[in-house]
Amino acid sequence: MQPLLLDFLKVTEFAAIAALPWVGSGDKIAADDAATTAMRNGLNEMSMNGRIVIGEGEIDEAPMLYIGENLGSGKGPEVDIAVDPIEGTTPTVNGQSNAITVIAAAPKGKLLHAPDMYMKKIAVGSKAKGKIDIEAPLAANLKAVAEANDKNVQELNVLIQDRPRHQEFIDITRSEGAKVHLFNDGDVIYATATCLENLDIDMFLGIGGAPEGVLGAVALKCLGGEMQGQLMPRSDEEIRRCIDMGLDDPRRALSHSDLVNTEDCIFAATGITDNLFLKGVRTSEGHHVTHSILINGKEKQLRYVESQYPEIQVV
Repeated sequence: MQPLLLDFLKVTEFAAIAALPWVGSGDKIAADDAATTAMRNGLNEMSMNGRIVIGEGEIDEAPMLYIGENLGSGKGPEVDIAVDPIEGTTPTVNGQSNAITVIAAAPKGKLLHAPDMYMKKIAVGSKAKGKIDIEAPLAANLKAVAEANDKNVQELNVLIQDRPRHQEFIDITRSEGAKVHLFNDGDVIYATATCLENLDIDMFLGIGGAPEGVLGAVALKCLGGEMQGQLMPRSDEEIRRCIDMGLDDPRRALSHSDLVNTEDCIFAATGITDNLFLKGVRTSEGHHVTHSILINGKEKQLRYVESQYPEIQVV
């Protein structure tokens, strides 16, 4: 996977630049179309036999990068790809923070094939790896993470998305004495934040999209953290979709290895707007300037990358 590292980075950079004209526009469809088109074009130029396993749809319907779509030259390594051309479409078109474009990749068969449905997720950094259990009571997980991070529960910082479905999580976390930090958008960003020691985030918890869960799981795998998940199908149709994708027991707890079963993985993300650890795309003296993170799971190496492109190169 390592030879493809910079190629994947360029794809996220191009997609972020393509989305820039739509920041603050209010037009979600146009923004997503621009980023998706740029991402698809970039992926098709890569020397690989790629396949989308986490995408924006489950059938061939443009402009989505749909599950099962084949990308790349058709020559080279077989690669499973998870994408979100814009993670945070609403903040993008509202001119708000917390929008990125993101790709995760691994050898064929190593990423969970997850349908677009809700997934319960819990994520921690490297110190608490092996200490969490998504099926255990939240209070027990808080105590285990506190002990692993050499803290009192009252010193824990827990990220939870500000949604009505999370009120019970919020109430329990606060009743145990831990601090809850609410966020509006950016599931992948905040899951990854648990592995960045300078941010002092101890746990990420919530119910959100399964595709974002797999993307976050790759980032945490690359950084030595841990994510566990549990799909939450809400209908017989969603159960059938899980079974069709090879998940015989759709509601079972998913370990980190169920989500991404290799260290040979790549995670790349580029800021569209400013967020917790990335700057958004900027223009300066006729150039676009991008800010990205690039992580290789084998090396466990996090790189912050700033790139500059003449405005005329990428539309």
